Amino acid sequence: MRVVRGRAASVSADRDATRRLLDEVDESGEAVVRVWAPHRQVAFGRRDAREEGYPAAAAAAQDHGFEAVERSVGGRAVAYDGETTLAFARITPHEDMRRGMDERYESLTSDVEQALCDLGVAAERGEPADSFCPGQHSLQCDGKLVGIAQRVTKGAAITSGICLVANHDELAAVLDDVYEALGVAFDPESVGSVAKAGGPADPEVVREALEAALVGDAEMVVEQLRA
Repeated sequence: MRVVRGRAASVSADRDATRRLLDEVDESGEAVVRVWAPHRQVAFGRRDAREEGYPAAAAAAQDHGFEAVERSVGGRAVAYDGETTLAFARITPHEDMRRGMDERYESLTSDVEQALCDLGVAAERGEPADSFCPGQHSLQCDGKLVGIAQRVTKGAAITSGICLVANHDELAAVLDDVYEALGVAFDPESVGSVAKAGGPADPEVVREALEAALVGDAEMVVEQLRA
């Protein structure tokens, strides 16, 4: 299985890289795994951008030193600190857009659970009340530390998520101001991390564990992200 490492030079270039990988999986039929630290940003969903308080929320993110960006999919705001907040994705081919979604969610969630267990974190499914970007596919241990989502295109599906490795206090602070501006309930104490749960604070250690879990028994073929 292809494992792509690194990130592009900017937020927009990084998104373009992910879209390119989706196209490549569609064309080749070969799955791809990617685990990386996105640029420092607060990524707002479509619902956020429609809120009356969105301009103030974007300004709050920028006041904390986080670039405010809009993503094309749903969900609420998430924050990446540029170093210890990891994104992970498994892009797989499919033959029918109407099938396989539940199986992909279950497979990725189980694999991430196993990676965290290997790191000494006994994560459970679900999330605390009033957490960031609430959804049905989350993992928690002394706070929410993983959220998972999925997007399906014509020939490939990307099942992906966010993993907070450390720096949960700073992330909670920026998200607190962002959600307050949006008028959305949020509890800063709901923000967890691998380190907060007793695991390693080194994002490289966590990245390696996630990569190994997402690849599974397949042969790993590592390459660097193309510019």
